[in-house]
Amino acid sequence: MNSLQRRAWGGFLFLFVVLALLLFLPVWSIDYWQAWVYLAVFFVSTGAITVYLLKNDTALLQRRMRVGSAAEHEKTQKVIQNFARIAFLAVYLVPAFDHRYAWSSVPTFAVIAGDALVFTGLLIIFLVFKENSFASATVELGQDQTVVSTGPYALVRHPMYSGGLLMLAGTPLALGSWLGLLTLIPMTFAIVWRLLEEERFLAKSLPGYVEYCAKVRSRLIPRFL
Repeated sequence: MNSLQRRAWGGFLFLFVVLALLLFLPVWSIDYWQAWVYLAVFFVSTGAITVYLLKNDTALLQRRMRVGSAAEHEKTQKVIQNFARIAFLAVYLVPAFDHRYAWSSVPTFAVIAGDALVFTGLLIIFLVFKENSFASATVELGQDQTVVSTGPYALVRHPMYSGGLLMLAGTPLALGSWLGLLTLIPMTFAIVWRLLEEERFLAKSLPGYVEYCAKVRSRLIPRFL
């Protein structure tokens, strides 16, 4: 196992531990079947994506591993990342406490639908990775980067954020919490704020991006938003 593989799988394991702690510590029990199913869907999917990137696009994998506010170059993006980090924690903590105190009850079919949304969101992100080797986790301009207008980028300007929002929308349902849907409000705010700032950066820095925006009008949802 080389250095990149160790870092990739180490990060994968670290994320699993963090999410497991966020879900099971508030409940103070591992008797939370919705969380186990969610973790299986999430980590089987992200594990498959990791295997693909290790085999086919190590440059993108390295870009994706530079993550968080410290990795951002723009001051505004650092602020957004810090805000998003807090909102992201709430996405998991609220459903966990909801489960412990039984604030709401989600039927099994809705839990399954939530897991399907999570899987679909991750599938969209995978398609983005296949199409765009410059899909960095930070707002930056890579060497020799060009505008990508094919695949999911032919439908919306920010398909990775579309997939992320779909995954986040499914997460509270998958975890059996109606109340957790409220966490979508700050997460959506963070994502929209980030993509608007990202567009300003790319319009100034990436040749052809303004023309691409004129051609593809939708940011997140085809023909709607």
